[in-house]
Amino acid sequence: MKLAHKNLKHDDDAEDLLNKAKQLEKQGATEEATDVYEKIIRKDPYDEYAYNRLIIIHRKNKEYKKEKAVLDAGIKAFQQLYSESLRVSATARIKTLSKQILKATGLADKSGNLLYEREPLYRWNKRRELVIKKIKK
Repeated sequence: MKLAHKNLKHDDDAEDLLNKAKQLEKQGATEEATDVYEKIIRKDPYDEYAYNRLIIIHRKNKEYKKEKAVLDAGIKAFQQLYSESLRVSATARIKTLSKQILKATGLADKSGNLLYEREPLYRWNKRRELVIKKIKK
């Protein structure tokens, strides 16, 4: 019995779109590349590469408000992704052990809160602060 893979064509489409956007960017057609990267993000809101390229394109064009909007959208999407991964239906024992490991390795404080942000959130939050300063100028 063979299994049908529904997402196989979708993955090819995403890869084709990514290659198309890279080519457009190399040719200097940043407006068209921006549209393609935005289309990729609409299809897959957790595509870190597409967010990074959009951020860079807007930074090069000194479009700081657009860059901030992309940063906000990316931060929101990845925070949602990471919070969903933390809500995995695990037993109380597994959750307790996980917190103990995080505390023992210095990755969490005494109450179990994470001390460090995951990537790309840390980098994007740092960049967001700089963009906000540039917008205020």
